[in-house]
Amino acid sequence: MDSPAEVVPIFTPLNILLLSAAAYLVYMRLQPAVLPSIPSPAPPAVFTTYTPRMLQKYNGTDDARILIAVKGTVFDMSSGRMFYGPGAPYNIFAGRDASRGLAKGLLQDDMLTSVDKPVDGLGDLTPEEQQTLAGWYEQFEGKYLIVGELKNE
Repeated sequence: MDSPAEVVPIFTPLNILLLSAAAYLVYMRLQPAVLPSIPSPAPPAVFTTYTPRMLQKYNGTDDARILIAVKGTVFDMSSGRMFYGPGAPYNIFAGRDASRGLAKGLLQDDMLTSVDKPVDGLGDLTPEEQQTLAGWYEQFEGKYLIVGELKNE
């Protein structure tokens, strides 16, 4: 004799748990990826004529930008903040004409021309110092944006 079929309920606690887990996995798989936020671009750099006094404020502290002059050319060193920013090894040059200090390989205040004096003509540099300075200039020219020139008041 045939026995009547036993009715198995579909909505058991185990089935509900498995269905919930499957629905969650499908949701996570189909969920749109969060796009990373894109930082706002820096304001465009405009080629400007700077005086030593004007350049001084771009030291990474008074202004977020870091500008350094070498051989009359002003470079935006902001992307090299770890080298030229506040507390960094070459911070002494930030906002200043770094030519003499780079040529002589000295990180000293007396290698910087006072902002009240005319731009250093560098006429007393030895051929070796001029060559060293040219090497620094080429390195900066290939790596940093030129944003201006350094002129007397």
